[in-house]
Amino acid sequence: MVEVSVVPKSGRFGIEKKEGRIKVYLKSPPENNRANLELIKEFEKLFGKPVMIISGAKSKKKKMEIPIEEKEWKNFLLTL
Repeated sequence: MVEVSVVPKSGRFGIEKKEGRIKVYLKSPPENNRANLELIKEFEKLFGKPVMIISGAKSKKKKMEIPIEEKEWKNFLLTL
């Protein structure tokens, strides 16, 4: 399980590690679930695996399930 904070309607897509947390900037607004759909789509592109939002669908703080090994996640974090 991965915890992220999102910034919808930021005008760009980007991911950064800030103070030990993952912050995801999304182009889409939160209306009509568009920001969540963008979040899922972009993480699926990054990892090539299906992604699900487990909690926080209507919140800026979300928990997502990404079926990857911990080592793969840690390697990804090193790129941020």
